[in-house]
Amino acid sequence: MNLGKVVGTVVSTRKESSLEGLRFMLVKVVDETLKETGAQLVAVDAVGSGPGEIVMVASGSSARQTAMTDKRPCDAVIMGIVDSWDVEGQSVYRKADADGAA
Repeated sequence: MNLGKVVGTVVSTRKESSLEGLRFMLVKVVDETLKETGAQLVAVDAVGSGPGEIVMVASGSSARQTAMTDKRPCDAVIMGIVDSWDVEGQSVYRKADADGAA
């Protein structure tokens, strides 16, 4: 599983029929300090994420283990929107702070 930042949406009007109805997002992978690693991927959005959000992305066979992606040919799925994380006791990210909320 990786952490990533949703940077956009991907629209495909022609695709394998089993992918109909799925929403695709462009995600840049980030490290534990929120620095982009240079990797990016297209992931099925199973949780209703949006641009700018930090998300958890499962890939490979794990990507096909959500109710939305079961038996569908996808290699990455957004399976969670991150609220916060700490590294070695230090706060790295708080969604409320990123949203401008208190």
